[in-house]
Amino acid sequence: MSAKLKDIALKTGFSQSTVSRVLHKGSQKVSISEETIRIIKKTAEELGYRPNILARSLRTEQTHEIGILVPDISNPFFSTIVKNLASELRKFGYGTVVYDTDENTSLEEESLRHLLDKRVDGLIVAAVGQEAKHLKEIVHKGIPLITMDRCFNDFDVDGVSVDNVQGSIMAVQHLLNEGHQRIAFIQGLPGTYANEERKKGYAKALELAGIPIDPQLIGGNDFRASNGYIETKHLLTIKNPPTAIFSASDLITLGVLEALREEKKIIPQEISLVTFDDPYFTKYLSPALTAVAQPIERMVEIAVNLLFRRMKNPQEQIRRVLLEPTLVVRNSVLRVARLSVVKNIRDQNL
Repeated sequence: MSAKLKDIALKTGFSQSTVSRVLHKGSQKVSISEETIRIIKKTAEELGYRPNILARSLRTEQTHEIGILVPDISNPFFSTIVKNLASELRKFGYGTVVYDTDENTSLEEESLRHLLDKRVDGLIVAAVGQEAKHLKEIVHKGIPLITMDRCFNDFDVDGVSVDNVQGSIMAVQHLLNEGHQRIAFIQGLPGTYANEERKKGYAKALELAGIPIDPQLIGGNDFRASNGYIETKHLLTIKNPPTAIFSASDLITLGVLEALREEKKIIPQEISLVTFDDPYFTKYLSPALTAVAQPIERMVEIAVNLLFRRMKNPQEQIRRVLLEPTLVVRNSVLRVARLSVVKNIRDQNL
């Protein structure tokens, strides 16, 4: 059993209050000699003392824990966010409690209740994104909450995201510049901020190019790999299939790649591919994928700063930060003229 403060006080001869100040970082407030601090800390180590974090949090009303919610931790984008958040918060002496909500709003609500029961000092939430009512209730209770990535247009709360519209425009314009006009868009979870903004960017780029939207080329219903797989299989069966696919997320792209492999479609010789999100594996694929990269480290840094700012001063003005994405051009897009030559050669060899 771990030693208690009274055990250390008994062995060292100092009062229990002095021992508590030394071990709970209160010695700066009261004049305590360096020798006294040394003796108490040495004795605490010898006796195997461990602070009662729960009791201390009840006294100070702080746990130094931050709750993090993400919709799918298996998604490389969100796992990278969690890793970076944990690292950034650790610099300030905060731990993290992470919940994966499995793209499910009900599970998100339940996870939030668990985090509140744990008395976390604040919340950083990458929401499922279809409903914000339960998040609004938390903010109204005065609990510091920051949204990341999947924000809400009708939710007045601090948040940081990337300019999803601009990212999609960049991706589609790149394909248009390479001569593609039959560009499919495999979307994620309909109704979510990120998905709707990315779809808006896709439509805007086509509109600017004077190309009408073909509903046959838009499909998908979530951000998972199975969605990319199923939609790609379908796209390859339509009468006038796309020459290029723009995928709304990295996991969707994995499904796209699997379907194209099964159908023996070669990238980019037979079909081009651009993905939103630029996980570490995209540059190691053959060919390496052209991708819309999000500045994850900067997003994390801003989210943590917004949270501490809100925790320090709950009355501060709401801030929404929109960061610029980057189009990383690699080898997964071919000019349509060259694509036509490849198809003609294949037809002649059949």
